[in-house]
Amino acid sequence: MKVRLIVLVLLLSLLLATCKHEIFKPGDNITGDNNGGTSPDSIVSCDPDSVYFVNIVLPIMSSNCAMSGCHNTTSHQEGLVLINYTGILKIVQPGNALKSKLYQVITAAGEDIMPPRPHSPLSSANVASIKIWINQGAKNNQCLGDCDTSVFTYSGAVAPIMNSYCKGCHNPNALNGGIDLSTYSGVQAVALNGKLRGTITHSAGYSPMPQGGNQLPSCEIIQIEKWIQAGANNN
Repeated sequence: MKVRLIVLVLLLSLLLATCKHEIFKPGDNITGDNNGGTSPDSIVSCDPDSVYFVNIVLPIMSSNCAMSGCHNTTSHQEGLVLINYTGILKIVQPGNALKSKLYQVITAAGEDIMPPRPHSPLSSANVASIKIWINQGAKNNQCLGDCDTSVFTYSGAVAPIMNSYCKGCHNPNALNGGIDLSTYSGVQAVALNGKLRGTITHSAGYSPMPQGGNQLPSCEIIQIEKWIQAGANNN
């Protein structure tokens, strides 16, 4: 009996010694990569000298490349789906923008440029951001601290969000759903009829936006909701 007890104690001690308990810190990715590589590997405080994938690069790609007829899950032109980190990384050489297909096509001339006509080319600021992101290692990263819910004017919050996530698919040259979000009047119309809030919150009965991508960051959703509740003014 005593021998059996000693053996059990030794076995228990061995199990406890080999069992490790992980302590997760804020920002640790504990959910796994179940969004095709979109879940960021790191979430840090924003550094003005860094370009972050989730905050800057993904919105540019969602609005200008992952739209209907191009590189979303339905169209997947050239076999590319550019709605998440995994897909985008296929045309990126981390650390070398000049050798990355992504940078090459957004800086190309004539008919080779992407997005193709009649879509507008990326702004010089967006091109520069992608170049910096690639040269900084094309990391799957995100930063916190660059969004303030106390700011909810059209010019200070809503228009920049529309420009980053929505205007690429909803402009005079690409009126998806017959909606133009490149102007205040267009944004105001869908704000007042409830469509804007319904789509960005992925509510039942509405087409979730951005199309084929993740829901907007909660801070930006709050900014839009507060702007709508205040009357959706051109302020």
